[in-house]
Amino acid sequence: MFRERLLRLRDSALGARITRYTIGSIVAFGTSAVVFPLLYVAGVGTTGCSIGAFVAGAIPNWVLNRRWAWKIRGKVDFWREIFAYVLISVVQLVLTSLSTAWAQTQVQSIAPGHGVRAALVTAAYLVVFVVMFGAKFAVYEFWIFSDRSGLRAAVRSRHQVWTAARANRTP
Repeated sequence: MFRERLLRLRDSALGARITRYTIGSIVAFGTSAVVFPLLYVAGVGTTGCSIGAFVAGAIPNWVLNRRWAWKIRGKVDFWREIFAYVLISVVQLVLTSLSTAWAQTQVQSIAPGHGVRAALVTAAYLVVFVVMFGAKFAVYEFWIFSDRSGLRAAVRSRHQVWTAARANRTP
């Protein structure tokens, strides 16, 4: 039964999006995993490393998600796509900055120059990246790259109710 469901998911449009999203995330993950330790070993602070690694991974991630995973072409909807993508990205950036700063304080007893120190701080960055994987897919699927966004419909409906109610008031 589980195997049948898995096979149906694999052959569905959702399964294809999950697969392409995963591949795009692996590309972003790999890019970030290379950039973060390079910046860290170069002496950049953990916040700067998080920002640099995040930006390096976010650019290919955006392009792959929008054009390949969700197959969206044409004009970008600024509020839904750009603003929402930046919003979830800022949440991830804050979480990675906090986790790497915490990890940096924990590895102070390890002598600088050892690969273990850089590996542990980099691992803190990558753990947040992995945890955010599922949450980001849900936000992308149901809000950012969705033509059928329930959130947008709810906001639009609430606005329509408000304006209709205002129009029907008697003085």
